[in-house]
Amino acid sequence: MFAEILVLVALPLLLAVAAGWDIASFTIPNFLNLALLAAFVVFAFAAGLSFSVIGWHLLAGIVALAIGFTLFGLGHIGGGDAKLFAAVVLWLGLKDFLPYALLASVFGGLLALGLLLLRQWPLPLFLARQGWIANLHDRQAGIPYGVALAAGAFILLPSTEIFRLAAGA
Repeated sequence: MFAEILVLVALPLLLAVAAGWDIASFTIPNFLNLALLAAFVVFAFAAGLSFSVIGWHLLAGIVALAIGFTLFGLGHIGGGDAKLFAAVVLWLGLKDFLPYALLASVFGGLLALGLLLLRQWPLPLFLARQGWIANLHDRQAGIPYGVALAAGAFILLPSTEIFRLAAGA
Protein backbone atom coordinates (compact mmCIF):
# COMPACT_ATOMS: atom_id res chain seq x y z
CA MET A 1 0.00 0.00 0.00
CA PHE A 2 2.78 2.46 0.89
CA ALA A 3 4.65 1.65 -2.33
CA GLU A 4 1.48 2.43 -4.28
CA ILE A 5 1.15 5.80 -2.56
CA LEU A 6 4.74 6.67 -3.44
CA VAL A 7 4.26 5.79 -7.13
CA LEU A 8 0.75 7.20 -7.50
CA VAL A 9 1.02 10.30 -5.30
CA ALA A 10 4.56 11.25 -4.26
CA LEU A 11 6.27 10.72 -7.62
CA PRO A 12 3.64 12.60 -9.69
CA LEU A 13 3.41 15.37 -7.09
CA LEU A 14 7.18 15.92 -7.05
CA LEU A 15 7.26 15.90 -10.86
CA ALA A 16 4.41 18.40 -11.07
CA VAL A 17 6.17 20.70 -8.60
CA ALA A 18 9.41 20.43 -10.60
CA ALA A 19 7.58 21.24 -13.85
CA GLY A 20 5.79 24.20 -12.28
CA TRP A 21 8.98 25.50 -10.73
CA ASP A 22 10.75 25.20 -14.07
CA ILE A 23 7.99 27.14 -15.86
CA ALA A 24 8.05 29.87 -13.25
CA SER A 25 11.82 30.28 -12.84
CA PHE A 26 13.66 28.16 -15.43
CA THR A 27 15.23 26.26 -12.56
CA ILE A 28 14.61 22.96 -10.82
CA PRO A 29 15.85 23.12 -7.23
CA ASN A 30 18.18 20.42 -5.98
CA PHE A 31 15.86 19.67 -3.07
CA LEU A 32 13.23 18.37 -5.50
CA ASN A 33 15.69 16.01 -7.15
CA LEU A 34 16.90 14.89 -3.73
CA ALA A 35 13.30 14.33 -2.67
CA LEU A 36 12.79 12.14 -5.75
CA LEU A 37 15.93 10.20 -4.83
CA ALA A 38 14.83 9.77 -1.21
CA ALA A 39 11.32 8.74 -2.25
CA PHE A 40 12.81 6.09 -4.55
CA VAL A 41 14.87 4.66 -1.69
CA VAL A 42 11.75 4.42 0.46
CA PHE A 43 9.82 2.93 -2.48
CA ALA A 44 12.51 0.32 -3.11
CA PHE A 45 12.23 -0.99 0.43
CA ALA A 46 8.43 -0.63 0.63
CA ALA A 47 8.03 -2.58 -2.61
CA GLY A 48 10.55 -5.19 -1.46
CA LEU A 49 12.92 -4.70 -4.40
CA SER A 50 15.94 -6.99 -4.29
CA PHE A 51 19.39 -5.47 -4.10
CA SER A 52 20.07 -6.54 -7.68
CA VAL A 53 16.95 -4.74 -8.93
CA ILE A 54 17.91 -1.65 -6.93
CA GLY A 55 21.38 -1.88 -8.48
CA TRP A 56 19.92 -1.91 -12.01
CA HIS A 57 17.83 1.14 -11.17
CA LEU A 58 20.94 2.88 -9.82
CA LEU A 59 22.82 2.01 -13.00
CA ALA A 60 20.00 3.46 -15.10
CA GLY A 61 20.06 6.65 -13.04
CA ILE A 62 23.84 6.98 -13.34
CA VAL A 63 23.73 6.47 -17.12
CA ALA A 64 20.94 9.03 -17.37
CA LEU A 65 22.94 11.48 -15.26
CA ALA A 66 25.94 11.06 -17.58
CA ILE A 67 23.74 11.65 -20.63
CA GLY A 68 22.06 14.61 -18.95
CA PHE A 69 25.33 16.24 -17.96
CA THR A 70 26.66 15.71 -21.47
CA LEU A 71 23.64 17.55 -22.84
CA PHE A 72 24.11 20.22 -20.16
CA GLY A 73 27.79 20.59 -21.06
CA LEU A 74 26.81 21.05 -24.70
CA GLY A 75 24.36 23.76 -23.66
CA HIS A 76 21.22 21.93 -24.75
CA ILE A 77 19.54 21.62 -21.34
CA GLY A 78 19.96 23.06 -17.86
CA GLY A 79 21.64 21.34 -14.94
CA GLY A 80 18.33 20.90 -13.13
CA ASP A 81 16.88 19.22 -16.22
CA ALA A 82 19.84 16.82 -16.31
CA LYS A 83 19.35 15.91 -12.66
CA LEU A 84 15.58 15.57 -13.03
CA PHE A 85 16.07 13.27 -16.03
CA ALA A 86 18.38 11.09 -13.93
CA ALA A 87 15.98 11.06 -10.97
CA VAL A 88 13.07 9.96 -13.15
CA VAL A 89 15.16 7.27 -14.83
CA LEU A 90 16.27 6.06 -11.38
CA TRP A 91 12.60 5.42 -10.66
CA LEU A 92 11.88 3.85 -14.04
CA GLY A 93 14.94 1.64 -14.39
CA LEU A 94 16.63 0.27 -17.48
CA LYS A 95 13.49 -1.39 -18.87
CA ASP A 96 11.63 1.90 -19.22
CA PHE A 97 14.68 4.13 -19.85
CA LEU A 98 14.47 4.30 -23.65
CA PRO A 99 10.69 4.68 -23.94
CA TYR A 100 10.89 7.48 -21.36
CA ALA A 101 13.80 9.19 -23.11
CA LEU A 102 11.90 9.04 -26.39
CA LEU A 103 8.68 10.43 -24.91
CA ALA A 104 10.48 13.18 -23.01
CA SER A 105 12.41 14.10 -26.17
CA VAL A 106 9.24 14.31 -28.26
CA PHE A 107 7.53 16.44 -25.60
CA GLY A 108 10.65 18.57 -25.30
CA GLY A 109 10.73 19.15 -29.04
CA LEU A 110 7.05 20.05 -29.11
CA LEU A 111 7.50 22.38 -26.16
CA ALA A 112 10.49 24.07 -27.80
CA LEU A 113 8.66 24.48 -31.11
CA GLY A 114 5.56 25.78 -29.37
CA LEU A 115 7.48 28.35 -27.35
CA LEU A 116 9.51 29.45 -30.36
CA LEU A 117 6.28 30.02 -32.30
CA LEU A 118 4.56 31.82 -29.43
CA ARG A 119 7.59 34.04 -28.90
CA GLN A 120 7.17 35.36 -32.44
CA TRP A 121 3.95 37.15 -31.49
CA PRO A 122 3.55 40.05 -29.08
CA LEU A 123 2.36 39.11 -25.63
CA PRO A 124 -1.02 40.63 -24.68
CA LEU A 125 -0.65 43.29 -21.99
CA PHE A 126 -2.71 41.43 -19.39
CA LEU A 127 -0.34 38.45 -19.74
CA ALA A 128 2.80 40.59 -19.89
CA ARG A 129 1.99 41.83 -16.38
CA GLN A 130 2.60 38.31 -15.06
CA GLY A 131 6.35 38.08 -14.52
CA TRP A 132 6.65 34.36 -15.10
CA ILE A 133 4.66 34.55 -18.34
CA ALA A 134 6.77 37.46 -19.56
CA ASN A 135 9.91 35.46 -18.75
CA LEU A 136 8.52 32.42 -20.58
CA HIS A 137 7.78 34.62 -23.59
CA ASP A 138 11.25 36.19 -23.64
CA ARG A 139 13.09 35.19 -26.82
CA GLN A 140 16.37 35.09 -24.90
CA ALA A 141 15.01 32.67 -22.32
CA GLY A 142 15.59 28.96 -22.47
CA ILE A 143 13.06 26.16 -22.60
CA PRO A 144 11.69 24.73 -19.33
CA TYR A 145 12.38 21.12 -20.24
CA GLY A 146 11.30 20.00 -16.77
CA VAL A 147 7.77 20.24 -18.16
CA ALA A 148 8.59 17.77 -20.94
CA LEU A 149 10.40 15.45 -18.52
CA ALA A 150 7.39 15.41 -16.20
CA ALA A 151 4.95 14.94 -19.09
CA GLY A 152 6.92 11.98 -20.41
CA ALA A 153 6.87 10.37 -16.98
CA PHE A 154 3.13 11.00 -16.54
CA ILE A 155 2.28 9.39 -19.87
CA LEU A 156 4.59 6.39 -19.42
CA LEU A 157 4.00 5.73 -15.71
CA PRO A 158 0.91 3.46 -16.00
CA SER A 159 2.81 1.05 -18.26
CA THR A 160 6.06 0.94 -16.27
CA GLU A 161 7.62 -1.81 -14.24
CA ILE A 162 7.50 0.30 -11.04
CA PHE A 163 3.77 0.76 -11.51
CA ARG A 164 3.32 -3.03 -11.67
CA LEU A 165 5.69 -3.52 -8.73
CA ALA A 166 3.77 -1.03 -6.61
CA ALA A 167 0.48 -2.72 -7.46
CA GLY A 168 1.92 -6.09 -6.42
CA ALA A 169 3.50 -4.82 -3.19
